[in-house]
Amino acid sequence: MQTKTFRAGSMQAALDLVRHDLGPDAAVLQARNVRAGLLGWMLGSHQVEVVASAHVNVPSRMPQRTHATQAQAIAAPPASLPPAHEQDYGAKFRHDLKGQLPDLESLVENLCRSEVKSASHELPESLFRLFTDLIDAELNEDLARELIDRVAGGLRRGELDDPLLLKARLARMVEDEINVTGPLQLPSGKARLVALVGPTGVGKTTTIAKLAANYRLREKRRVGLITVDTYRIAAVDQLRTYADIIDLPMEVVSTPREMREAVARLRDLDLVLMDTAGRSPRDEVRIQELKSMLSEARPDEVHLVLSSVTGSKSLAKTAQRFCSVGATCLLLTKLDEATGLGNLLHLIRESQLPLSYLTDGQNVPDDIRPAERREVARMVLGMEDRER
Repeated sequence: MQTKTFRAGSMQAALDLVRHDLGPDAAVLQARNVRAGLLGWMLGSHQVEVVASAHVNVPSRMPQRTHATQAQAIAAPPASLPPAHEQDYGAKFRHDLKGQLPDLESLVENLCRSEVKSASHELPESLFRLFTDLIDAELNEDLARELIDRVAGGLRRGELDDPLLLKARLARMVEDEINVTGPLQLPSGKARLVALVGPTGVGKTTTIAKLAANYRLREKRRVGLITVDTYRIAAVDQLRTYADIIDLPMEVVSTPREMREAVARLRDLDLVLMDTAGRSPRDEVRIQELKSMLSEARPDEVHLVLSSVTGSKSLAKTAQRFCSVGATCLLLTKLDEATGLGNLLHLIRESQLPLSYLTDGQNVPDDIRPAERREVARMVLGMEDRER
């Protein structure tokens, strides 16, 4: 039996090719949805593939007529028969195919629903495994496809079969998109004022305690604290407890005037860390209050503290909102609680802010470290443990 395969952008176009090449009596043996090569898979495009033959008779899928239905057909008035001008071969082909179209359309629809599964047969195995690793790391599908496309575009002959090389190239690509600030730099003879801002519940107060303890106990620097989180009494008490344990001066302020006075009293220290109340990015009034307080304090750095367990879209929108108050860098918390860190790549791209510190636990002064580009890239891609 001789068969021929046809591909087109739609089922109708494929059937037209069959009819033109093999004639109206050709039989459709198989139809399926296929990707249009590697580039087509990346772009999400597909084609319909039809296998047909002019040398085989395929039994009709229509139910067999009983004697009763045949008698009814004979007794039916002439108006129920196809008009005479439709009795040519083309009309007969369309008439016979009509009963098969629902089955063919259903087949194509089912194949379209299993795009990722069928993609495993279109992509080389090494690239497909890399793609699934990115999805497991919680990168969104569009971003994962973009990265795979960039990796595939720069490959030389023989490199496709080296999974370690592919991962290393992918890690370098992501690393190139990440900027870091390094640890806080404290010039001698001048107090460095650093403010931490962000939404509620991301760990600002605990992070300030970690930074204060490290610079006071390990770096032997003179450190002071300012808190404007007077909306939560527990937050003030928590920070005061840390200040008493570490033996740090602490100022509690609630107005711009008190802020100016507090900064003046602590101007002889090496480092002043300022804790702010959590703000919803959708609360315009509170955001403006925070902006006003920061304008009085005039901090040297404003670290936007965000939780890594938040979704990528929420992270990007929050960062965009807090950039309006003068955020200069990102500080990421709760890495130990996240199931994957692929969401951070979208945040880094959208915010265009460098990373300062990473935290992965509640222990003070531990569980905090300066961000490093290579480490962050590998964590984003799911290639490295997030805890140290």
